[in-house]
Amino acid sequence: MKLFSGIEFANPGFFWLLLLVPLMIGWYIWRNKRLQGTMRISSVKSFMGAKKSGYGVLRHYSIVLKSLALIAIIIGLARPQSALSWQNSTTEGIDIVIATDISGSMLSEDLKPNRLEAGKNIAIDFIKDRPDDRIGLVVFSGESFTQCPLTIDHDVLINLFKGINNGMIEDGTAIGMGLATAVNRLKDSEAKSKVIILLTDGSNTGGSIPPVTAAEIAKQMNVRVYTVGVGTKGFAPYPVKTPFGVQYQQVPVTIDEGTLSSIAKITGGKYFRATNNDKLKEIYQQIDKLEKAKIDVTQYHKKTERFLPFALIALALLLVEFGLRNTIFKGALT
Repeated sequence: MKLFSGIEFANPGFFWLLLLVPLMIGWYIWRNKRLQGTMRISSVKSFMGAKKSGYGVLRHYSIVLKSLALIAIIIGLARPQSALSWQNSTTEGIDIVIATDISGSMLSEDLKPNRLEAGKNIAIDFIKDRPDDRIGLVVFSGESFTQCPLTIDHDVLINLFKGINNGMIEDGTAIGMGLATAVNRLKDSEAKSKVIILLTDGSNTGGSIPPVTAAEIAKQMNVRVYTVGVGTKGFAPYPVKTPFGVQYQQVPVTIDEGTLSSIAKITGGKYFRATNNDKLKEIYQQIDKLEKAKIDVTQYHKKTERFLPFALIALALLLVEFGLRNTIFKGALT
């Protein structure tokens, strides 16, 4: 029965009370016979032709409804619950912080629709593919801040990721500050594997912490950094608003690959270059394969009380019995 699917009983001892049901029915039968009397007559032939009425059967409605109500009450007292189950399993999970550049140059459209949006969309797909990881988000431009701390609630993370855009903070490219902020988010992590994915399309032009210094700090904290340089080689189309609408200018791509490579090398990570959407997606897939750490996870399922339907059934049966006894069968011999 679907009603009992996946159900366990917290107090199964109450099922012994079901023995009251046949006792109650037996008492009813015995009492009913006593009420009918034992008068005898010499012949019953004259009554044989009389039509039998269904009333005689219907008058037993009370014991039927009361018996069913008692059964429902006993089931409710046994406290049916959704099953509590748990399992110790091994799954793949690590702590990851994505540090993404949101400077003005990220609006260049050599990636579609532009570098920033392409990076967001592909990173969101990466997040969806790692449901067991704690993931956080740091954004940087001329300065940096944490958009989302480490969390397993990826729905919240994705919504915050979608909300980032250029202009949220002062423009510039403070790679060192972005990396340092990301490292700071991982300082209290007890995960066996701690990773930062640093995505930028330029070279360090600001901030009070040099990128290599931030990399050294990351190394001391056992944080591995994967750096991603985003942008084509040479020049990229950049949208410029003019009185005549948006016009495109070809701007030079100035990714400091040397610094990004050094950051990756110092921390034991790897440097990648993404010149188009497919390449960027492929990079995230490579990182996904590289970062697999086994951790033990205990999964719990919460108990849910299921007695209410049985209590409502018992109440409904008793109300029907009470209603019939005081209306249709009022004054009937039962």
